[in-house]
Amino acid sequence: MSEKIKIPEKFKDLVEKIEKMSVLDLSELVKILEEKFGVSAQAVAVAAPSTGAGANGGEAEEEKSSFNVELKSSGDKKIEIIKVLRDALSLGLKEAKDMADSVPIVVKEGIDKKGAEELKAKLEVAGGVVELK
Repeated sequence: MSEKIKIPEKFKDLVEKIEKMSVLDLSELVKILEEKFGVSAQAVAVAAPSTGAGANGGEAEEEKSSFNVELKSSGDKKIEIIKVLRDALSLGLKEAKDMADSVPIVVKEGIDKKGAEELKAKLEVAGGVVELK
């Protein structure tokens, strides 16, 4: 975001804790809050007013239903990346190792948003640098 958001004092500690959480932890937290309060974060996001994204700003992302997951870097923990690739794509050890060695590489094409974000999160936790396209 380009503009600085002013956080009320009563929420500063909470926001700082959330900023330090991993993507997987945040996802788990959202699910717990949804169950506890009987709401859906997705419904809240849809009902929330637009924040000046303009006519083309937010609509392009909403329309996109198919994503490619691209591994930009395997990072320092290549073995962890290989494990994630083997598990997520049902690859053999050699195929997963070759993929991890061939970065940047499109790991999976034409995947839905939820699946793409889950795969991205797994690869990032393993130490990879990932981009959704």
